[in-house]
Parts: sequence; structure tokens; C-alpha cells
Amino acid sequence: MVSPSAPPQPPATATDAPLPRRGIERLDLMLLCAEALDLNGAEATLILSEQLGFQDLIPNRVELWKRRCHNPLRRQVRRGTLAAADSDALIRILCTQCERLYPLLRALLSAAEPDDIARQRWELFEDRLAGLVHERMNPRRGGVQRLLEGAEGARQRRQLILAMALAAGNGGFARLKASLMDAGA
Repeated sequence: MVSPSAPPQPPATATDAPLPRRGIERLDLMLLCAEALDLNGAEATLILSEQLGFQDLIPNRVELWKRRCHNPLRRQVRRGTLAAADSDALIRILCTQCERLYPLLRALLSAAEPDDIARQRWELFEDRLAGLVHERMNPRRGGVQRLLEGAEGARQRRQLILAMALAAGNGGFARLKASLMDAGA
């Protein structure tokens, strides 16, 4: 029973709630896409972590790996939920990466490019992404197999790039966070 003098506790907001399983998967896959677009993507993530003031949460590669291993599609999976502060930090890092990578994201999504150039860009991105997925993800998981195969995989990869483009700029954090929270529904 709550005492009458105790102030009522506010309900948990969406920013306090942990990301659902599908949201964690999508967040990690978008971070993987950022690594595929930027050859120094993993190092850039650590540098951005420090620049954004998250060195207490993510001081080194091991701590970054521990947070990303909450994705059930990974080869090594950590049980439990990813703390809201950790997921918010990863989302902010990803949004900053998306701003930096926006010219590449826009080039991939542009309909104004000649077909052969657009196809070459997608092939290069998809080859790099496939290499990272084979290296880090569990190939027996259906989600990993769907990501790498056929029209469904191509559609999913395009959606990841589109989500990253929408995460760039003002309000990107709120858009991406809402999208990831909705991913579990």
C-alpha cells in the first residue's frame, strides 16, 4: 500500500521502456549496415561513443560487443533485456553515424542515378553486409537466412537503409526510437 504522503510514481514512458526483441534486432542490423557503408565503421562507433559522452556506458570494444549481443540473431547471444540507457546510447550513436553517412544513404536510395551505377552501389554494399553477417550472425537463424536471400532479403536491406536515412537530421533519434519500439508489435 502506498502511503498518502508519498508522491505518485509516473508511468514508464516509451524512453524508459526497454526495446523489444525485434527492435534490438533492427538496431543491431542498422549498426551492421553502417559498418558495411564505412570501412572503419566499428572504430567510428567507438569514437562517436566517446564524442557523445557515452564512454561510461561503452568505454571499449568489449562493452560495445556486449550490448550488441542482445540481438538474438548473433552467433553469441546475451540473455536478458538491453537497458534503456544502453539502447538510447546506441540509437544516438547510430543517428550520428547516419548523419555522417547520409550522402551514401541518399545515393543508394536515389532514383535519379543511372541503373548500372545504382546496381553497382547496391552490390558493393550488399557484398560488404553479407560478409559482416556471415562473420557475426548465426546462419541457422531464419532471420539471418531471409536477410541474405532473394527478394525478401533485398526488400529488408532497402528498409534498413531507408530507416537509416530517416534517422539522420533533426528529430532522427525520436523517429528511430519510435520505429524500434514499434518493431515488436
